[in-house]
Amino acid sequence: MDVSALSPDHATGTRPRREPAARTGCGVEATLSVIGGVWKPVLLFQLLRGKLRFNALCRLTPRATPRMITLQLRELEADGVVRRIVYPEVPPKVEYELTEFGQSLEPVLLAMRAWGQSFQARMDAAETEPGGGSAQPRSICIAAG
Repeated sequence: MDVSALSPDHATGTRPRREPAARTGCGVEATLSVIGGVWKPVLLFQLLRGKLRFNALCRLTPRATPRMITLQLRELEADGVVRRIVYPEVPPKVEYELTEFGQSLEPVLLAMRAWGQSFQARMDAAETEPGGGSAQPRSICIAAG
């Protein structure tokens, strides 16, 4: 991915929108072009609770590297679903929050969590059946809201 396309515009200090995904008329494809990936849905889910600082997002998403979180937040910001708030103070304070448009993803994210919990329960049940695999430890999804 060309990160330079996501860097702030030096004249305005804003980040330009990313190039839109191919317009195929498929709503699922359009949704995935914005929230697809391993960490974007997790970050969006954490932001359902409200404004969070970068370090808080890193703590809540320990398996993602800070660099990956930065890249994912930049893309979400460029797509208009996350807002980056920079406070004029020393040391610098930066928070992230969902935009109004980003908040419209709440039912999608909650449905993803519910489906994932159902899937995990199904896998757990399969592992406890005779001949099933051994249970593996899982990371915990810190619930928002």
